[in-house]
Amino acid sequence: MSEPVFKPDLHAVLSLAKETQYAANGIVSRTLYQGPTGRLVLFGFDKGQELSEHTSPYRAFVQVLAGECDFLLGKEWRRLKAGDLAHMTPGLPHAVKAVERFSMLLTLFPEPKV
Repeated sequence: MSEPVFKPDLHAVLSLAKETQYAANGIVSRTLYQGPTGRLVLFGFDKGQELSEHTSPYRAFVQVLAGECDFLLGKEWRRLKAGDLAHMTPGLPHAVKAVERFSMLLTLFPEPKV
């Protein structure tokens, strides 16, 4: 696994379009930042690829950067396209299917311990 691009103590600028990688018949993910307050992951999906239904203990935001996908949020499938932003609460079942080649930025926030 490669090192995250952004370091917690250094500033930087990155072109998401240039950094997105795709694999024929696959999904490529790259962690851009990982720290105690959150994580940023850049994904490139080839057409027809999918992530099966799963849950996460984190609050999550998915921003579609290019292309389109079908996204399951709870029990409802939604068509997301470039420019759309989805919010997922911790524990929400979700899944994704690439309608066409697409990229997304996933931002994860751990829930505060009470």
